[in-house]
Amino acid sequence: MSLAGLFSTRWPGVALFDLDGTLVDSAPDLSAAVDQMLEHLGRSPVGIDRVRQWVGNGASILVRRALAGQVDWEPARPKDDALFKDALAIFYHAYGTLNGRHSVVYAGVEACLTHLKQQGCRLGVVTNKPEQFVAPLLEQMGLDHWFDLSVGGDTLPVKKPDPAPLLHAMEALGGTRGTTVMVGDSATDINAALAAGIPCVAVRYGYNYGPAVDTLGADAVVDSLAELL
Repeated sequence: MSLAGLFSTRWPGVALFDLDGTLVDSAPDLSAAVDQMLEHLGRSPVGIDRVRQWVGNGASILVRRALAGQVDWEPARPKDDALFKDALAIFYHAYGTLNGRHSVVYAGVEACLTHLKQQGCRLGVVTNKPEQFVAPLLEQMGLDHWFDLSVGGDTLPVKKPDPAPLLHAMEALGGTRGTTVMVGDSATDINAALAAGIPCVAVRYGYNYGPAVDTLGADAVVDSLAELL
C-alpha cells in the first residue's frame, strides 16, 4: 500500500499511540532503573541492549525478565514471588527518580502529531507502562499537550494485547473501528489492534523482539511516522 498521505484530512479521526518504543526512546531510563534494581539485589547489571528486548509488556514483566535474565521466565515459586515484590518496589522507586531524564522523542513524532492535530484528529496514548509514570514522561518530553487521553497498563484490569484498553480509549475519544488507528512498535500493539478490529501502523525502530515487525500483520510498517504524512 502507498503510505504517503495515509494520514489525511479524512482519516483517521482518532489515533492511539503506544508510548515506549513508539513515541519515546525510554530504554536508557528503563535500563538504568533495571540495573539499579539488580545491583541493589546484589546482581550484575544487564545493560541497555538486553533491556530493549524486554520492554513492552509492562513493568511487572520487565522486572520478571530482568530477574530471570531473559525474555522467557518461569511462573514464580513462593520465595521467588517475595523477591519479585521487593524487586518491583525497588524498580518503581529507581524509575520514578529517572523518568524521562535520559529519554528522547523519536524523529518524525512531532511532525506526525502536529499534522494529525491540524486535521482535527483526537489523540490518545495506550501503553502498558504503569499509569503513574505516563503523565510525567509525556510532560518531561513536551508531548503532554498533544493528547486528550492516556491509558496506562494498570488503568483497566487488563492491558495490551487485550483489546480492552484500545476500545476504551477509542470510545472515550468518540471514535469507531472505521475511524481509529493504533500506532505501535511490537506484537503486543499489533495483536491488541487485531483483536479490537482497529487498523494498525507499526514502526520498525522500537522494542519488538522475536519475529520482524513486518511479519506480524500490521496494515502498514514504517521507519518514521513522518512517512505517513
